Amino acid sequence: MFHRLPMSDPILLQPGQLLARGVCRHLRQHDFATLEEFVPERGKRVDVMALGPKGEIWVIECKSSRVDFTSDAKWDGYLEWCDRYFWAVDQEFPTDLLPEGTGLIIADAYDAEILRMGEEAKLAAARRKALTHRFARTAAQRLHAYRDPKPGSV
Repeated sequence: MFHRLPMSDPILLQPGQLLARGVCRHLRQHDFATLEEFVPERGKRVDVMALGPKGEIWVIECKSSRVDFTSDAKWDGYLEWCDRYFWAVDQEFPTDLLPEGTGLIIADAYDAEILRMGEEAKLAAARRKALTHRFARTAAQRLHAYRDPKPGSV
């Protein structure tokens, strides 16, 4: 079940969620549709998945601290689910820790800036189709849950 987050009050959001909010705002300016906490397959959850105007798919992992980054051993498993992979961090984050070939976004709760594009690795057509389908269904289900948080009740 999906729950509506109180997005109007950033004080209630965790640091990584604040970064994701800024990233999503920035990507919208570039005509990307975004979903936070998206599950491309069972056992994986990306912080932000972005679907671009030409069908490109980006994954953005938001890291709020050095400890948050160093404790994440699963990030490279997300590479097979996107055309480009990015890290989103705040301006205080030690960016020299981030792996070569990955993108870099500096963000806060209100906006972001892409400093480095991740290397492009095009998804296979079948995976792109399945992922785009899952993205659309997830977005529709979340919208429905927002509009009707208690379906079936009269």
